[in-house]
Amino acid sequence: METQTGSSVSELPGGGLTGTDTAELVLDAADRLFFSLGFTRTSMDELARELGMSKKTIYRYFPGKRSLLAAVLDRQFARVDKALASAAEPVAGQAFDQQVERFLIAAGGELSRIGAPQLLWGRGDPMLRPYVEQRVEAVVYRRIDELFRTGHERGLLPAPPELLSLITRGALEQLLASRLPQDLDRSAADLLRATIDVVLHGAVRPPDVDAGARTQDSA
Repeated sequence: METQTGSSVSELPGGGLTGTDTAELVLDAADRLFFSLGFTRTSMDELARELGMSKKTIYRYFPGKRSLLAAVLDRQFARVDKALASAAEPVAGQAFDQQVERFLIAAGGELSRIGAPQLLWGRGDPMLRPYVEQRVEAVVYRRIDELFRTGHERGLLPAPPELLSLITRGALEQLLASRLPQDLDRSAADLLRATIDVVLHGAVRPPDVDAGARTQDSA
């Protein structure tokens, strides 16, 4: 059993912190340690030393390391959600395939930044995997599905949007989790762009081509 060590939060510089301030300090430190040392290698003792407070104080806000990581991920996914909401917005004059490419590049970068692939695919806490899967589904894949449905409704995607979503999900997951970027000496962003070229550019139907084909058929 871990022993209680360190000083109380009231002994920190700027003592008299509110509960919200203290919880944010704990989250900030946990964020740094979890994503530098790794979740399994970060102990609550280490976190208490980093903060200069007792584990008893930490446990007052977070009952265990898994609940603390869940809170860190909640905050991270909130930032991801905000970034991807912006990336999913259509831009005036931008073609649909460019909109999808912009979104997927942003999604890949955000997931990689917070270590979601490691948590999902083999190097994280298996008990947290369902939680991360749910967050990735809600924050990332739901928007991918919406983009492909929109493209299909606009006549830009003749292929079933469900099929394109499945292919894109698999490509994104495998690319982020594999050693392919290192083996090919290319960045994950470069390979994701190449993947999007393969998946989308053969599926997107330019509106002017469709209109020209219909004009010829009616002649």
